[in-house]
Amino acid sequence: MSAAPEARADRLAEAVSEAGLDALLVGDLVRPGDSSREAIADLTWLTGFDGSSGLAAVGERLRLFVTDFRYVERARLERPASFDLVQAEENLVDTLGSRLSGRVGFDPRATSVRERGRLEQAAADGVEFVAVEQLVDRLRRVKDEHEIASIAAASELGDQVYAELEEAGFGGRTERGVALWIEERMRRLGASGASFPPIVAGGPNGALPHAEPGERAIGPGDLVVVDLGAIVDGYCSDCTRTYGCGEVGSAEREAYGVVRQAQSTALEAVAAGRSGRELDAVARDVIEAAGYGESFGHGLGHGVGIAVHEAPRLSKRSDDVLLAGDVVTVEPGVYVPGEFGVRIEDLVVVGTDGVRNLSSRPKELLALG
Repeated sequence: MSAAPEARADRLAEAVSEAGLDALLVGDLVRPGDSSREAIADLTWLTGFDGSSGLAAVGERLRLFVTDFRYVERARLERPASFDLVQAEENLVDTLGSRLSGRVGFDPRATSVRERGRLEQAAADGVEFVAVEQLVDRLRRVKDEHEIASIAAASELGDQVYAELEEAGFGGRTERGVALWIEERMRRLGASGASFPPIVAGGPNGALPHAEPGERAIGPGDLVVVDLGAIVDGYCSDCTRTYGCGEVGSAEREAYGVVRQAQSTALEAVAAGRSGRELDAVARDVIEAAGYGESFGHGLGHGVGIAVHEAPRLSKRSDDVLLAGDVVTVEPGVYVPGEFGVRIEDLVVVGTDGVRNLSSRPKELLALG
């Protein structure tokens, strides 16, 4: 995690005050107990704590962290020293709610109706709960130097796995067998885990953008979509390469060339100040001009950090405008149902006049044994 959690709390407290609030709740009250990266991301970013049971409240004069007996000693070590640590007697929400005062913000996307009701019931008379979105998001999305270094390390580790896969080949292995091998190699190389279950999709399964690896054997002539990411120092990576299992047909090679051109064109266009919609159109125009418009059904990319999917979004419906320090994927694809799929994805740091590409593996169509 970043070496400056106290500074993050100060920045958030300033934003809370500017929003006219006395405090902001941080933590997931929709999926309590969920340890997924998405569920814990805000709390982890703020405090460094990545257990599955924790809530925080931050304001100009308030730093409060609540957890249960299972995590209290861990939180004592991981949380910033300025946060008062409270062990919940029974329920985290009741314990936190009873210690709040004034105008208290909460993220409606992370707070269920039931848990908001518990907060209101536990709070003293006069406490006002106010729905406020994206206070933490706005601070989280632009990465500091430590965060970028961690993401770069995760990406480098993922690239090492790709290099080993390119050397080993597919050799009659199943999709599931390759996916399990990828996870094992990531952990042996030092990752704390995978950013998401690796995707290994051969032949017609490649036409499913989020295919789940099965027992299908990878055979000669298949295009194989491989999408993987590692977690290092609490931060994720995300990268996709598409390979041939031996030589592939002309239709596969043509589609691959289109996707590669679309990605190259989009990478050249990425810079601070460009909108997610605008950049999506750059890649989409190339794919549509080649006659594959209906075969590119997802957005161009997304932010990556503590969670593998976070702000900003690069899609035809996105109003996000890129900022220097955003870390985003650039991943156009073409998917032909029942036949094959192609996706090429790099992870890049957005600068004022271009990108720093964290993905180093080659992008020519490699034929693996």
